[in-house]
Amino acid sequence: MKERDVCEVTCIDSDKTKRVLPLVEKSNIVEVTKIFKALSDETRMRIAYTLTLEEELCVCDVANIVGATTATASHHLRHLKSLGLAKYRKEGKLVYYSLDDDHVKQLIHIAFEHQQEVSGRR
Repeated sequence: MKERDVCEVTCIDSDKTKRVLPLVEKSNIVEVTKIFKALSDETRMRIAYTLTLEEELCVCDVANIVGATTATASHHLRHLKSLGLAKYRKEGKLVYYSLDDDHVKQLIHIAFEHQQEVSGRR
């Protein structure tokens, strides 16, 4: 018989729900969701991961590494920047991007570590 992964009866722990619900309601879930949506795009994740491996890269290098045109890479980098995940600096005619801070790097590294652990369990 197949095991069901849902409760078979309704049983609500009111102490836990009263404690957790206000925390969930006052959190900024919509903004955090935008971060994960941005990273759910394969090209943007490639770009973000690339920027965890190299502190800073110009748009041309990013495009070359991820196999995209400079226009495509620029578009994705601007999107990452608009969400506060990346930052840039201009030097002459070149634009260099890096991840905004260590939190972004940690988020990406943790995602890859988790993926490796899950793959190892299969």
